[in-house]
Amino acid sequence: MPNLPDHPQRYAMVNELHARPFPVLEAPCMAAYVAIKEPVDAANRDRALDKAHLLALLDRNGAAHPQPDATHYAGPIGRSELKWESHTEFVTYSAFTPGLSARVFDPIEAEVFPAEWVAAAPGKRLTSVLIRVETLPTDEAELVARLDDWFVGESLAVARVVDGAAVIAGDFRIDPAGHMRFAVFVQPGTGGRRVGRIVQRLCEIETYRAMSMLGLMRSRQLTAQLNSLDPRLAALVGALDDTEPSPDAALHNLLAISAELESLAVKFSFRFGATAAYEAILNQRVQVLREERVAGRQTFGEFMMRRYDPAMRTVKSAEKRLKEMAERAERAAELLRTRVDVERSAQNQKLLESMDRRADLALRLQHTVEGLSVVAISYYAVSLVAYLAAPFGKGLGMSKEALTAALVLPVVGAVWFMVRRIRKAMH
Repeated sequence: MPNLPDHPQRYAMVNELHARPFPVLEAPCMAAYVAIKEPVDAANRDRALDKAHLLALLDRNGAAHPQPDATHYAGPIGRSELKWESHTEFVTYSAFTPGLSARVFDPIEAEVFPAEWVAAAPGKRLTSVLIRVETLPTDEAELVARLDDWFVGESLAVARVVDGAAVIAGDFRIDPAGHMRFAVFVQPGTGGRRVGRIVQRLCEIETYRAMSMLGLMRSRQLTAQLNSLDPRLAALVGALDDTEPSPDAALHNLLAISAELESLAVKFSFRFGATAAYEAILNQRVQVLREERVAGRQTFGEFMMRRYDPAMRTVKSAEKRLKEMAERAERAAELLRTRVDVERSAQNQKLLESMDRRADLALRLQHTVEGLSVVAISYYAVSLVAYLAAPFGKGLGMSKEALTAALVLPVVGAVWFMVRRIRKAMH
């Protein structure tokens, strides 16, 4: 094969496929997970602060540093394995510790991330999760008893996943220590990579659920603003066929409403687009678990369908309403332009009629002036011709008065004919 030069990004693109490997976990173990996000404009945050925060945690444990431009990191911190990832809007920290504490979901297990270190984070805690991984009991009744003891039954979701390799459970509630709890019961003999994928999927499901629910909070703000704009737009559209308000006033009001709608579209478009992306990722993560029902309990997919999907439909409804109102404002602008064009056409018609009348008056005046000019020119022409013909008149025995009188009609006729020729030539 010829030695062709590589594309500058060839290796970077391939390496990106392998940039975030799943952790390798063996039951029993514990996972602590936290996602941190800037509350405002997180996509444009200073990522150097994120890196500095990571280095502060690594330095606490004397761990090695990542590459300067790295967006992910994995390495040991004490007894735990740390995994750090930087995403578009947030950063995540996962710590996997072998063994389990005597107390189920003991808050001390989250202290792998020290409280003062978490408090100094460049952002706010988006979600915090504790995942308990242990061997699956042989007796299903014992499994159900543990779940009833650990979780709130009303919102508990349970499923056998990945072809029966494990049973996962969680109630999607925040405990008094501020953490969300999940349990993973692993079949004996299940490989560590498969266990790691299951735990990683649970972390991703919770993270993308939280991120997409931000869209619901924003959609409620948008709905309140649209509720105030909708009556104004409806009243403006309804008054387009009335004489009041004037087109100028209606246009001013319409521009104000359109500007507000455009501002809202710019303000909320990123969040709505991100919400749709996070929703798609979450649904995909749930699907790849390949859930099977356990003891008649609801699965994660059913929980999302009953609790999560209505929230996403609310977001889509607000986004659709904003788009429809913008389209209504655009149609109202077209109607207003039509109204203005019709009124201008009527004004132009009146102006043309007025111009026609003026032109007719001017033409009449011109004819009058032409008649007067013929008389005036003829008067001077008769005088001149009379002076020229005076010697001939004496020879004929005609007096000056008789000669002048005889010249009037021929001279007037000649002047009139000349004026007609000049006007005809000009036209």
